[in-house]
Amino acid sequence: MDLVPQKLLHHLPHADPPPSPAACNPNIGKFVQEAKCGYAIILMALYWCTECMPLAVTALLPVVLFPMMGIMKAGDVSIEYLKDSNMLFIGGLLVAIAVENWNLHKRIALRVLLLVGVRPALLMMGFMIVSAFLSMWISNTATTAMMLPIAHAVLQQLKTTELQAEERDFQASGKDNVGFELESSQTKEPTTKEKIPDTKQELEAETYVCQISSDIEHESKMKAMEDKYDRLTKGMSLSVCYSASIGGTATLTGTTPNLILKGQMDKLFPGNGDVINFASWFGFAFPSMLLMLAISWLWLQFMFLGFNMKRSFGCGAKSDRDKEAYAVMRAEYKKLGRMKFAEVAVLIIFILLVLLWFFREPGFFTGWATVLFNQEDAYVSDGTVAILMSMLFFVIPSRMPTCSGYGCNEKGKTVKAPKALLTWKVVHERMPWNIILLLGGGFALAAGSEVSGLSVWLGSILTPLEKIPPFAISILLSLLVATFTECSSNTATTTLFLPILASMATAIKIHPLYVMLPCTIAASLAFMLPVATPPNAIAFSFGNLKVIDMVRAGFMLNIIGILCINLGINTWGYSMFDMGTFPQWANHTGSQP
Repeated sequence: MDLVPQKLLHHLPHADPPPSPAACNPNIGKFVQEAKCGYAIILMALYWCTECMPLAVTALLPVVLFPMMGIMKAGDVSIEYLKDSNMLFIGGLLVAIAVENWNLHKRIALRVLLLVGVRPALLMMGFMIVSAFLSMWISNTATTAMMLPIAHAVLQQLKTTELQAEERDFQASGKDNVGFELESSQTKEPTTKEKIPDTKQELEAETYVCQISSDIEHESKMKAMEDKYDRLTKGMSLSVCYSASIGGTATLTGTTPNLILKGQMDKLFPGNGDVINFASWFGFAFPSMLLMLAISWLWLQFMFLGFNMKRSFGCGAKSDRDKEAYAVMRAEYKKLGRMKFAEVAVLIIFILLVLLWFFREPGFFTGWATVLFNQEDAYVSDGTVAILMSMLFFVIPSRMPTCSGYGCNEKGKTVKAPKALLTWKVVHERMPWNIILLLGGGFALAAGSEVSGLSVWLGSILTPLEKIPPFAISILLSLLVATFTECSSNTATTTLFLPILASMATAIKIHPLYVMLPCTIAASLAFMLPVATPPNAIAFSFGNLKVIDMVRAGFMLNIIGILCINLGINTWGYSMFDMGTFPQWANHTGSQP
């Protein structure tokens, strides 16, 4: 039954439909694209941090999510995965693979260690210098994996030699003590306070007590020696893995975050005039790397060796244990034999590549690229040079041409021509293809942030930071990135943070590199946990380390690294990149929504 008669319905007031959420709040629906892109970035960040999927597979998510969300077309997303920075990365890795393939890095390492000697402090310094230098050109993981076995072989020889010397001294002193006790008991004049043993049992008891005290002293010495070499092993293991991470910050190709910064700068600020290239990066990062390395050596020296300079550096002639440990390194070096033609060829190509990188567009004079090709815009990039030089490895033979042939292969057939310096089989086995996808995923995220307008929105949110002094912003953000990279890969960390930092810098009108550059290097300062980076994990398995050892040493090194980076950005970096002004190219981003 109707509660209200139909004839009375037209007299009741008509109820209006409820207003839509968009009508109540006009801002709803305004930031839909930004929210979609933010969701994709958060999802990828969670996947990268938890590693529930391989990092490279997570990096492919933009290919799926951005087209489905209507942010970017599939073709536009896919083209982001192979930029000039990827070419630079591939070329640099091909050079590193060639160096490793012909053991050139081991020859360099052993030669430097033979120069510095085997005294504890100098030995640690030598390993740190070699590890840092090698990781400037090859991966820090390969550097650590090669240097740690050498370090442990030298330390083991030092320990064995010192233990044998201590054992000889103990046995010699034992014989002397027995004879001395027997002689003194028979010839010593009696006094009122002494009682000369008058029986054979008393004499034997006194000799036994002396022997016991000698044994206790010997055991305490042996325990002290074990503790000393335990600390030395820990310190040497940490010095190798830390210096490998520090050394990678000095060159543009040394570690992946550096290349991510280069790619993001070219993507977000296409008119930047190639402000980041091999020469400019080296000019800024190399001095800060040296400073960081020196202070890190002092800190590790203090923690694990102490500051006994006479004992650590060793004054005077070399002891037998030093000579024997030195002989171990010399024997390892002799195993390599004389330099082969292939090693010389790889070394020449490597040196040529570095020189071409340096003098392409150094900034303080006209580079060879402009002189040869007369191009106002930099058509030739560092990636062009890297690919050109790495191609030579597949052309130049690994042996000198000869008329007598090249012997026989495993199947007994005559070899008519020697192999090239590199073969594709070797490259395929050693090339970390997953890093190329990680780089591409970062560029795709940056493009999505720009097209959707997320970067502009984040920049507006961070505008109140302009009230904080720029140097304080740089230090705080470096601390944040260094903390985040302890539980995430440095590649994922820089990929997530750099587009946000670029938007923030544009919004508060400070030079983008003032925050992007220190945060990029801070992403490589993963010193506190074994899982933070592969070199840490290798050192943890080699050096009988505990997590607390790595945390204690790494925490202070994180602080040292952040302070060194920010010292550089506020001194020589300030004048190199003209940090005091907001550049004109920073007003124009690469992609507009």
